[in-house]
Amino acid sequence: MRFGEFLKQSRVEKGQTMQQLSALSGIDQALISKYESSKRFPSDKHLLCLASALDVPVHSLKKEWIADRILQLLGDYDDPLAVLTLAESRVEYLTSQKALQLQDVDEYTKDRLSELDDLHKDWTGKKPLNALQLSKLQEYFNVNYTFDSNRIEGNTLTLQETHLVVNEGITISGKSMKEHLEAINHMEAIGFIRDMVTGNEDITKRNVLDIHRLVLKSIDKENAGAYRKVGVRISGSQYMPPDALQVPELMDDFFRFYQEQKLKMHPVLLAAEMHERLVSIHPFLDGNGRTARLVMNFILLKHGYTLAILKGDAESRLEYYKALEDVQLNNDQRPFYRLIIRKVKDSLKEHLSMV
Repeated sequence: MRFGEFLKQSRVEKGQTMQQLSALSGIDQALISKYESSKRFPSDKHLLCLASALDVPVHSLKKEWIADRILQLLGDYDDPLAVLTLAESRVEYLTSQKALQLQDVDEYTKDRLSELDDLHKDWTGKKPLNALQLSKLQEYFNVNYTFDSNRIEGNTLTLQETHLVVNEGITISGKSMKEHLEAINHMEAIGFIRDMVTGNEDITKRNVLDIHRLVLKSIDKENAGAYRKVGVRISGSQYMPPDALQVPELMDDFFRFYQEQKLKMHPVLLAAEMHERLVSIHPFLDGNGRTARLVMNFILLKHGYTLAILKGDAESRLEYYKALEDVQLNNDQRPFYRLIIRKVKDSLKEHLSMV
């Protein structure tokens, strides 16, 4: 059954005329006619309106809608089964109970974690730092972290320009207002996660939404601190994020996973997991990467580690995206774990060298 046929059948079973459905849903009657004849597909917003007007679960309409779109996409493809098999493996990762399970950590990764634990012990042995040392260290690493995290997302401010914008309040000629705001917002978000650590707070829905709200403050007021309502694609990636209608449930799983694992997993692996899971769910229209990296660094700071900085140059960015895709497409966490372990190790070494 085509989506249009399913829609018409649902309307008829409710004893509604097309005119009545139009009045109840607020959708033009001519457009409903096109939906029922499968000449047009409704948007997510119209699906919600139709489901409400027909008093049917929105997931039932959405399921028929997706099946019809898949049929349309695969109609002229030579090997549709191969495409469906590949898609199934990707969907399974985020939507099945496997999303709440972990693979065993391999010996190589365990060895790297053991080395990291020794460095972490050296770092904690240097504390407490005096107020001036702490202030200088935080200023240096906050600026570097802001520069690279924004650079990953395409911000063109140099490291020096980032410093001038966030610490001196200087406007850089030739740079957009958005780029200035991205730097200022990110610095404020770092302050926010540091305050969360000081206040002994934890990862919650409210805190993650607040971090995202800070990242997009004055840039996109409508979507700052709100889950997306539409589908998205990740530029340059083969991975397709889940449908917008799945986001709330997947984010509930995200927070549940954290609560289940926060006292079991090594904190660096937990930070890497929460980073990758947030990026893969892609719950926001924009700012997913920066928010995920801030969540990761909150977990690291909470456990006495230092800010881990993923570099924004072309080679480093490619390695980062490739490691994420290894999890998203192949469910292979090892490259991403090892990347984050290496970045945490680099950060600890640099902090130790400066004190």
